[in-house]
Amino acid sequence: METDYLTIQAAGHHELEIKKSRFIADLGRVATEEQAKAFIAEIIKREPKATHHCWAYLLGDHDEIQRESDNGEPSGTAGVPILTVLQRNHLHNSIAVVTRYFGGIKLGAGGLIRAYSNATSTGIEAVGVVKRVRQRAIQITVDYPNYDLLNHYLTENQISVLETDYTTAVTVTIAVDLPVVDQTQQALTDLLSNRLTMTLGAIDYHEVPVDVHATSHESAES
Repeated sequence: METDYLTIQAAGHHELEIKKSRFIADLGRVATEEQAKAFIAEIIKREPKATHHCWAYLLGDHDEIQRESDNGEPSGTAGVPILTVLQRNHLHNSIAVVTRYFGGIKLGAGGLIRAYSNATSTGIEAVGVVKRVRQRAIQITVDYPNYDLLNHYLTENQISVLETDYTTAVTVTIAVDLPVVDQTQQALTDLLSNRLTMTLGAIDYHEVPVDVHATSHESAES
């Protein structure tokens, strides 16, 4: 992907019990349909006696690929609700598989929709969400007397430090959001009265934790 985006923090699962049925939501990251199918197959292998394995996933810069399955539940009561929760949380390159063990009490169409939605939502909250931000690495080299001033600035402005090397001087590698690279370089130059050297490094993704509740609230208002 060529833009910043939200995705699952790490693969994991979370379980709910609703009217004696067990709903196990597994969440993960996927970049291709092959990975998505492998993820689903792994859950089915892990839970071979489950009544249903319902799932949904989104792939691509603009969610060009969207798939969902009710896996035997009444049409529209499982796959679509799972997919809707992924969309509502603005997740990309993400998959959710909700495994159900039937507990003997029928939930009805509305109950199933709520159950699969809730299982997915609470699963996302449990495993967490990150924002993958495209940032450029910048190597900054200063002498030791100026290091404390540099370090204080980076801390106060919440700029991520990737690495610090202590040799005859101090070299700090930071990660900066692409739109503010020039601004950050100028601010550091002014701060240290040009007593530094800077080298631009590679552009890569770095991950920032996201408040799932805030994301859901924003989407509900939009």
